[in-house]
Amino acid sequence: MLDGGLASELTFRGADLKDELWSAKLLMEDPQSIFDLHYDYYKAGADIAITASYQATFEGLAKRGLNPAQAKAIFAQSIQLAQTARVLFWKAETPRIDRTYPLVAASIGPYGAFLADGSEYRGQYGLTEQALIDFHQPRMEALIAASPDILAMETIPCLTEAQAFLRLLESFPSQQGYLCFSCQNGTSLSSGEPFREAVALAASSPQIIGVGINCTAPHFISPLLGSVDQAVAIPYVVYPNRGENWDAQGKCWVSGSDSSQVVDLVEEWYHLGVRVFGGCCRIRPSDISAMRTRLSETVVHKMG
Repeated sequence: MLDGGLASELTFRGADLKDELWSAKLLMEDPQSIFDLHYDYYKAGADIAITASYQATFEGLAKRGLNPAQAKAIFAQSIQLAQTARVLFWKAETPRIDRTYPLVAASIGPYGAFLADGSEYRGQYGLTEQALIDFHQPRMEALIAASPDILAMETIPCLTEAQAFLRLLESFPSQQGYLCFSCQNGTSLSSGEPFREAVALAASSPQIIGVGINCTAPHFISPLLGSVDQAVAIPYVVYPNRGENWDAQGKCWVSGSDSSQVVDLVEEWYHLGVRVFGGCCRIRPSDISAMRTRLSETVVHKMG
C-alpha cells in the first residue's frame, strides 16, 4: 500500500503551497509538517512513503538562492524525513500491528512539474530525449546518494520522458524503481500516446519493478488497464487523484468526484492485476486506511 496525496494533504492542514516548488517548499520552510504527514500515512496503512521531492529540482531551488550543495541537502532531507518517520513509527506501532517494514520511494516528477504550468497533464515539452536525460540526471543522482529503497518516477505524461528515465537508470545499475503515467482518458497517456505502449516500454527494463498510473481520474483506471493487450511480468501500480481537474493558473483543484469512488474501485483493480495501491492529489490518510481495509477483505475473499 502506497500513501496518499502529500501536497494536497499539507494544504488541508493549513500550508500555503501556491508556489512553483509546491510541497518541496516545505522542505525548506516547515520540514516538521512533512515528517508528521509521513508518520500519519504509515499509521493509516501505507507500506511505501513517497518523498516530498516531486517538484524539487536544482533549477527550481536555484531560483530560491540555493547553490548546488544546498540543493543536494534538500534532496537528502526529503528522504531522511520519510526514513526517520518510518523508524519512529515502526518502534511505536509494530507491537500492535502485523505489517511489513515500510519502504521509502524517492519521488522524481516529470519535467512538466518543474515548469509548474500543468505540463505534466499534456506532455508536449518540445524537448529531445537527451535533453530530458540531462535535466533529470543531477537530481536522480542526488536522490540515489541519499539511499532510498526505490525510485518513484511518477506522473509521466509521454513516452519520450519514460524512455529518458529508462536510459538514465542504466547509469545506476543497482537502483530499482517504478514508472507511473498521467493519462487523459481510458486508453491514452496525457500526450495522447497509447498506455499499452508505455506499459511495454516499462516492462522492457530489468530495473523497473512496477508500472502503472497516477494522478489520473479513478474512472479511467479500469479501461486503461483493460487496454493492455499483452501479459505484463511486473506488478501494476495505481494511485489516482480524486477525479478533479488541476487549475494550473490558480494552482488549485476544481471539485470533482468523492473518495468513495476510489475505495469502491480497488477490488475491481485488484482483479485487473493491480498489486500496489495508493492515492495521489486529494486522497487523504482516511482514504488510505479505508482502501487497505477493503483490499484486506478482497484478498481474504479470494483466498477463501
